[in-house]
Amino acid sequence: MVTAGNDRLVLMGAPGSPYTRKMVALLRYRHIPYAVIWGGHQNPPPGLPQPKVKLLPTFYFPKSDGGVEAVVDSTPITRRLEQDYSGRGVIPENPVLAFLNELIEDYADEWLTKAMFHYRWYFEADRDNAGPLLVYWSVPTLEATDAQKMADMFSKRQTERLYVVGSNDVTASTIEASYLRFIDLLDALIQHAGYVLGARPSSADFAIYGQLTQLAIIEPTSATLTRARSARVRAWLDRMEDLSGVEPAEGDWFTPEQAAERLKPLLSEIGRVYLPFLKANAAAVAAGESDFRTNIDGQIWQQPTFPYQAKCLQHLLQTAEAIPDSAKNDLKEIFSGTGCEELVT
Repeated sequence: MVTAGNDRLVLMGAPGSPYTRKMVALLRYRHIPYAVIWGGHQNPPPGLPQPKVKLLPTFYFPKSDGGVEAVVDSTPITRRLEQDYSGRGVIPENPVLAFLNELIEDYADEWLTKAMFHYRWYFEADRDNAGPLLVYWSVPTLEATDAQKMADMFSKRQTERLYVVGSNDVTASTIEASYLRFIDLLDALIQHAGYVLGARPSSADFAIYGQLTQLAIIEPTSATLTRARSARVRAWLDRMEDLSGVEPAEGDWFTPEQAAERLKPLLSEIGRVYLPFLKANAAAVAAGESDFRTNIDGQIWQQPTFPYQAKCLQHLLQTAEAIPDSAKNDLKEIFSGTGCEELVT
């Protein structure tokens, strides 16, 4: 059994978890020694603590007193790794680029995952594909008949929970159109510089990669759509899996001027779909409502409130508030006409 406290950072995750894939690829790129335990919280590794919220991946950080701390949530873990390990960072030092990275990573983690969940469970072919995989990823030695029973139970439960992320017959077209637009936008960014914020990967790239390891590879419907839309994006995912040989330089990041030119279309997509969702959800959470109804991209959107995503908006606003005035002015110019202006006003 792998134990925490040696020279490797230990984490538990699953191949079907986009956040696990995000973090494993990031660890490879950053040359951080790691040991991944493939599994889940239904069968946790013995001798290691359980986190307060059972999510994947779970990292097991050594504590100063010799104990072990179980930690979840990929974005703050990424920032912790920036502090704990030097070199090959994934957060730009420039405050303008850093905030853009924060926003795009949040969009990938919290909006693209709606497409991931939708395509995995909305269509019958995708449900039939995902159910057994999720079982065998966790317990590869299970008898086929037992595995299928577990797969059927899990698929039924997950399909019944589609409404939680906002996937339903009314919102399906909004989710699917937004995903296809995003593939086109990512294609253009990769063609220009290789990554979203320049010629080196940022945490936003790894967040996008994590979601697309499912959407563009595992789920049959969205994988077919992605490959037909952009062979470039599909090929990019294979490269993103292991960037340990990339030698980044500080000058590989976009300048704010380059970011203004290159990122405007993606920021407009974020302002078109994600920020309207964040604002409506946050208002409903503040009002103590259990669900909300709003308009996104000209279509009705309805789903239960999500307190964590209200915190996401609060974090973005607080981060923007702390940015130096000169950088904030640059961001105002970059955001002009994108629908993201309210983040810095």
